[in-house]
Amino acid sequence: MTAIANRRIPPPRDILDPIEMASRDEIAALQLRRMKWSIEHTYAHVEHYRAKCKAAGVHPDDFRDLADLAKFPFTTKDDLRQTYPFGMFAVPMDQVVRVHASSGTTGKPTVVGYTQHDIDTWAQLMARSLRAAGGRPSDKVHIAYGYGLFTGGLGAHYGAEKLGCTVIPMSGGFTERQVRLIEDFKPEIIMVTPSYMLAIADEMERQGLDTRDCPLKIGVFGAEPWTESMRAEIEQRLGLDAIDIYGLSEVIGPGVACECIETKDGLHLWEDHFYPEIVDPETGRVLPDGELGELVFTSLTKEALPVVRYRTRDLTRLLPGTARSFRRMGKITGRSDDMLIIRGVNVFPTQIEELILKDPRLAPHYQLEVSRDGHLDSLAVTVEMRPGAWDAAAAAAAGRDLQHHIKSYIGITTRVTVTPPEAVERSQGKAKRVVDKRLKP
Repeated sequence: MTAIANRRIPPPRDILDPIEMASRDEIAALQLRRMKWSIEHTYAHVEHYRAKCKAAGVHPDDFRDLADLAKFPFTTKDDLRQTYPFGMFAVPMDQVVRVHASSGTTGKPTVVGYTQHDIDTWAQLMARSLRAAGGRPSDKVHIAYGYGLFTGGLGAHYGAEKLGCTVIPMSGGFTERQVRLIEDFKPEIIMVTPSYMLAIADEMERQGLDTRDCPLKIGVFGAEPWTESMRAEIEQRLGLDAIDIYGLSEVIGPGVACECIETKDGLHLWEDHFYPEIVDPETGRVLPDGELGELVFTSLTKEALPVVRYRTRDLTRLLPGTARSFRRMGKITGRSDDMLIIRGVNVFPTQIEELILKDPRLAPHYQLEVSRDGHLDSLAVTVEMRPGAWDAAAAAAAGRDLQHHIKSYIGITTRVTVTPPEAVERSQGKAKRVVDKRLKP
């Protein structure tokens, strides 16, 4: 735990909800009751999942204790894709008060819905996360996550308001203005991706400001993987406590788990609303706490989009609680699929492949290169022209079109290079679609 001169450490056991310090027996009893309801609710109202249960020969009546959860089939991102847009919803649309969406494995986004009860639960869990991170009702919270279909901005916004904070809804981009508002409004807390926090620090220095004198005391960072070395750099440069937060839209959004400022030793999972499992990525077998595997969640209280055994594809391990009674998850060490996270946006190589294949000028031979541009990740795409279609002007036009479509459909800016045929290296086995040149921790 990094020593910070002006850090804010709350008194021990300074919690928002009593359940955070309940006994493990009390937590398990609550989970059992809520999970029974959630499985019955999903089975009764989500035809797609009911069919999966019948195919697996399992019924909600087979659930009697927490260990019985392993009998039930997984939910995957592909289930959401197959039922796009609203086929996994468990309530009528007149009960859905909000829809969010994130990038999916194809051009179709992953769509999630919320009842008013879901929104209220989400706000409470984000407030709990902010409290665990050291936030207090008197704080001003500068939110630089993106607003809109992405869950980050509005999730942070509602949680900060629920805690009683003053919200500064800046959203992303406009880095010079970010710095000016931080200087003028003097927020105590910032919520943003860790890579963009370093870009803000760079802009502070460019303007001749001393980053150690900035008013920020706490940074709550999520939406992308980050390392302990990045935490150390942020804390040393800005003199604040850097806190990790975790979530994903399919489960609810940000606020599924959060570090506690007292310990900063892993993210405490809010187990009264999300039941975690770690499974072997290959076999699906449930692994004991402490072993590395794929993180799986079952929602316990969600109404509009309940998920039973949702495979996150994130690789981590479950650890005992420390500052709270709830178990912790370790830092994400990787993924069991090929998803990339570029500046907080989920990107699958298959998404870009789909856009390439829609253009008759381009061949299905491509490679993606991920690199670090300053403190931010960047993505470059190299793709071949089809035989007989090559000339420099046509290649330039095809590159501009592909760059535009990637920005429009996926939401990231890329560098696109269109080459003559046979320029992309061929593989004798599985094609190597991604070259990751980022520095490893």
